[in-house]
Amino acid sequence: MKVKVNQLDGLTNREFLAIAKERVRVFVVEQTCYYQEIDDEDATAYHLRLFDDQDHLVGYTRMMDEGTYATFGRVLVPKAKRGNGYGRVLVQTTIEKTKQLFPGKSIIIEAQNYLRDFYASFGFQTISEVFLLDGIPHVKMQLDGEVKNENGD
Repeated sequence: MKVKVNQLDGLTNREFLAIAKERVRVFVVEQTCYYQEIDDEDATAYHLRLFDDQDHLVGYTRMMDEGTYATFGRVLVPKAKRGNGYGRVLVQTTIEKTKQLFPGKSIIIEAQNYLRDFYASFGFQTISEVFLLDGIPHVKMQLDGEVKNENGD
């Protein structure tokens, strides 16, 4: 596996185009969820790409500093690459890179509710009730640090 992490300024136009196409393919077309997929957070996020030995993209996430905590999202494995364990490698690698980029910060994510057990297997704990995000049920989950509910208590 090969991992590349860059901010937007460190990506070529073609690299970002490939990322954008795959994100839209998964999160807009495949999930039939119509929203502004490419957003301002892309300008400051760290874009992590995971490649197999043939240099094919097998995973993507973006990682961000939210001030008091770090987060990652847009977690995807291209449809043709699913079922090969890339999702676990991708999330573990993303956790490691997020901790390196934002040392000492808790990681809080907004996970699709059906993936709650998957993220729990990495140590994430649910810290919110189920809520709709772009029409899809999600929960907030936290890794490391003191677990707080969504109100910060």
